Formats: sequence, structure tokens, C-alpha cells
Amino acid sequence: MISFRNFALRRGERLLLSDVDLALHAGYRVGVVGRNGAGKTSLFAALLGDVEPDKGDLDLPGKARIASVAQETPHLPDPALDFVLSGDDVLHSAVRAERDAMAAEDWEAVAEAHHNLAELNGYDAEARAGKLLHGLGFPADTHDTPVADFSGGWRVRLNVARALMTPSDLLLLDEPTNHLDLDAVVWLEDWLRRYDGTLLVISHDREFLDNVTTHILHLHDGKAKLYVGNYTAFERQRAEHLRQQQIAHEKEQVERAHLQKFIDRFKAKASKAKQAQSRMKRLAKLAGTEAVRVERGVHIDLPVPARMPNTLLSLRHVDAGYGEGAKILSDVGFGLEAGDRIGLLGPNGAGKSTLVKTLVGELEPMAGERVAHPDLVIGYFAQHTVESLVAGTSPIDHLKELSPNTATLDFRNFLGRWQFAGDRAFEPIDNFSGGEKARLALALIAWRKPNLLLLDEPTNHLDLDMREALAEALSDFEGAIVMVSHDRHLIGLVSDEYWRVHDGVVEPFNGDLDDYAAWLRSRPAPGEDKTAKAPAKTVVEPVAAPSALKKSSNKINPHKLEKAEARVARLEEKLAECDAQMADPAVYSDADRIADLGRTQMQLREELATAEAELLALYDA
Repeated sequence: MISFRNFALRRGERLLLSDVDLALHAGYRVGVVGRNGAGKTSLFAALLGDVEPDKGDLDLPGKARIASVAQETPHLPDPALDFVLSGDDVLHSAVRAERDAMAAEDWEAVAEAHHNLAELNGYDAEARAGKLLHGLGFPADTHDTPVADFSGGWRVRLNVARALMTPSDLLLLDEPTNHLDLDAVVWLEDWLRRYDGTLLVISHDREFLDNVTTHILHLHDGKAKLYVGNYTAFERQRAEHLRQQQIAHEKEQVERAHLQKFIDRFKAKASKAKQAQSRMKRLAKLAGTEAVRVERGVHIDLPVPARMPNTLLSLRHVDAGYGEGAKILSDVGFGLEAGDRIGLLGPNGAGKSTLVKTLVGELEPMAGERVAHPDLVIGYFAQHTVESLVAGTSPIDHLKELSPNTATLDFRNFLGRWQFAGDRAFEPIDNFSGGEKARLALALIAWRKPNLLLLDEPTNHLDLDMREALAEALSDFEGAIVMVSHDRHLIGLVSDEYWRVHDGVVEPFNGDLDDYAAWLRSRPAPGEDKTAKAPAKTVVEPVAAPSALKKSSNKINPHKLEKAEARVARLEEKLAECDAQMADPAVYSDADRIADLGRTQMQLREELATAEAELLALYDA
């Protein structure tokens, strides 16, 4: 158990947290949320022992093994696989000892090394490290690539893999989904749900938090409050808590006014003095419940495009890639009309970014043609867009590069709508946070009034409020949108249709994001037989209704089918009952009950997924 007792934390002159009293029990998977600057990363630093509490105590279990993701990756010559293995330093030392002994032909040392590796279950270590790399998107042919050869985003992934390889009782993950593709996020969720230690994760991805967490720790106004359930449950509980707080405040104000009126009227009368004194004491004892302060919501505007032609852009029989012998996509037929909202899906490395760059015109087609309307104006957010902002310059400077003849007042008014008000518009971006830089990059795109937005992972570094504001702005945008994003909440809100990029092909995908996640899980890992049937628990594509399948098959065992259908129906009914209880605000007053319901809900979802897959397997038999 991790316990905070009267805990306070300060960074410099600023008090981040105070009077924190709470306990995190073994096995909790806790999402740590709060606005930027609330103290999330500083709390992790305290858990790691890098900063001391300003007051109070933070107690960790004795000899607790803590793993976390390093913020920097040195330019190492070590192969990626070795770097990940080094996360388990004891095991890594044993592997190196074996290699050294073999190289020296010291057979006694070899025998000892073999014994040590057997004790540590080390003979599958490289396979486990390889699975971590594969799950996080590293193709097999990159496992021997030196760490120094990877770009910044890929080094972040290496740090995540190394942290997962580290034996731990407490795992701290700070924004682990940044720089991950959707397929890697889905894989990470599955891995974390199987993790048997205590997990604390900072994330601005609400779908990720919903799928992984059992508790939410909310940091707000210097306080920390623990909620039972995932992020959606937290939002429901917090909304109810704020509603009850406002009711209590209003009721208290009525009572205060009534008591004060009595005191003012009768305190000078001898016959009523005693009663007036009694009411003064009651007034002093009132709790002083604060009114709910409405937080200023983040709002952004995407200007109306100057022109909106019906057909904006099309690719006709296009082969796309990076030159001779590096063709990634073949015979792409892809058109964009005004109002289209397309989410691009596909495994890591399949060619989503290649398709976007070809649509932008950054890559010339290797074959076929790209046809753009003369009035096409593209707003392009690439994965490297934030890094391309010029150090030492201000937001105003960046806008002047785009429009040298525009008045400074117009720039200031525009930037104010993007939360760069006052002097912030003139400050160098060097000290801006990652979220502020991403917001500025989006503002620069909006300035040009595009009629087509091509967005490749636009939410990295954006907090939850900014992501919600972006989703709202994109939903109101009158132009066309093509988006690649690991944020399922955003891509699900914005996209009207999905296209899947895989195996050199770009094609419409007729399922939803859950169907896509199932398709990802069904794909064989490197080295597996690609012709082998997918595991029973996965669904490759949306399928016809059971009744239609039943008519088309003559191999189904009726008894097994009836039993499987009954199991699915029973689990659906139980899950619906559990969901209904979770939706009742009254249940959140009982922490033990809501904890049991959360565990039951998660278990029922897993059982239902397995039961549905088994039912589908019967139809496929």
C-alpha cells in the first residue's frame, strides 16, 4: 500500500499539493489527471524519491521495486533489443556474463551463467523483449538497430519498452501513449490490464484511461481526491459531487441569511439576547461550503474557408513511396469532397503517413496522378510540426512569417482566441510546454483558412480540455478532414468514415474502432504462420448477424450453438444490470460497493468478449 499522510508538495515557491491523505492499495491501476501544472509529474518525482515532500509523509512498501519511463534516451550504440533487456539489470548482467564466458571459452563460467539464467527464467528474456518491441511497433529487422539511430519519438517507445521489461511492484507511466500509433496503444492496454503490480499513469487519452484504470486520482486546486472506477465513472462522480456541493452551498446561504436576519433584529433586545447569542454560535459553526466555481472552458475557432469547391483533391491509380524500390502503397484511388471526415486506420508502418504526405503533395506519386482543385488550401499538421517551430521566436513572429503585411492588433486578437493572450503572444516559445507549442502549431494552420485539414497525430502533448476543444472545433469545421490519431475519442467523434491502410492497400473499413482493434489483435506476430486461423477470441471483420450465418452453414452443432448463444445472452444481461448500477449516482457514496462493481464490470466485459468470439468461431467452423 502507498499512503499519503498530511502530504504537501512544493516546486520552487509554488505549493502544488497540500493536506493530501489517501491510500493506494496493491493492484490498483490509477489514472492521474488534472490540468497542466496541477502537480502530476511532480507527484511522480516524489514517488521516485527525486523530490522531498514539503510536509507530511509518503510511505511506500519496503523494498518496493519501481519502474518508470526515462525522460531522455542517451545516444547509445547498443542494439534496441539489448537496451530493452537492460531494463531488468539483474537478468541483463546474467545474459552478458553468459556471452562473455562463451567468448572466453571459460566453460566453468558458462555452466555457472547457465545456472543463473535458469534461476532467473532468463532463457525466454530475449523473446519477451522482442515481444515488447513488436507490440510497440518495432519491426523485427530494427531490433538490432543501435539506439542512437532512432528518432526522438521512437526513442520514447524504447524507453516505454525498457520500463515494461523492468521487474516492478509499482509502475509509473507519464503520457505513455504519446508517439504511439493506435495499434501500439491497443497492445499497451492489453499489456497493462495483465500487469499484476500497482500502476499509476498520467494520460490525456480518455479511451486509454477508460480501458486501463480501476481508479482516478484527480489533482485540482492543490488537493488530491481518489475516485473509484475509470475516467467515465470519475466524470460522473465529479459532476454529482459538484452538484451536491452547489446544493449544499445554496442551502447554507439561505440558513446564513435567516440566522443573520434574526441576530440583526433581536441582538439588542434583552428578552431575545440569549436566542441571538445561540444563533451567532450556530452561524459560526456552519461549514462554509464553497460555491462551485465554473472553470473557464478552452475554446478554439477554425475559420470558415474562403472558398469551398465540391471536389477538393483526388488520387487516381497512385503508387506511393520514397523512390526506386521503396513503394509503400499501390493503385490508390482516394478522393476528397467538401465535408468529408475520414479517419485513417492501419498498423504501424503500413503507410498512413505516406498516404497523408502524398495527399499534401510532399511526396510525388511514383505512378498515377494527384489532382487538386485550384482553390484547394491545405492545413497540414505532421508528427514533426511542433519540432519545426522556430526557437527564440514568438507566436507573433510566426504569424508575421505567414502574413508580413497584417497589423499586429489582428495577430493579437487571433492569438487571444487560441489562449495566447496579452504578453504571451510576444514571449519566445522556448519555455512553452509541449501542449502550448502544439496549440500554436494548430493556430498557424487555422490562420491560413484551409478547406482541407490533413492531421497526422495532432493530439500529442494536448491535455484533455484542449482535446475536447479540438474535437468540438473539428466537428464544426466546414471543410474536409483526413486524420491519423491514436486518440480514439477524438477520431471517433470527428470521423464519419474510416479507411484502412495495410499490406500496400488503401480501402474503406466498414466497422467501428472496436472492430478495428479486434482486427489488429487477429494479425499474426512476426514469425507466425500468416495462413493460420486467428485465435478464437478475436474478430477479423464485422460479420453478418448470427441468423444469416446460421442459414448459410450446414456444419454447426445445434446443441453447442444454442449453449453459446445462451451464454452470450446471459452475460449481456448481467453486464446491462451492472452498467445500470454504475450509472446510479447514489452508488458512489459507497466506495467498497463501487470498487466491487468496477471489478465485476471489467470481468463481465472480458467474459462477454470471449463468449462472443467463441460463438463466432462456431459459425466459422
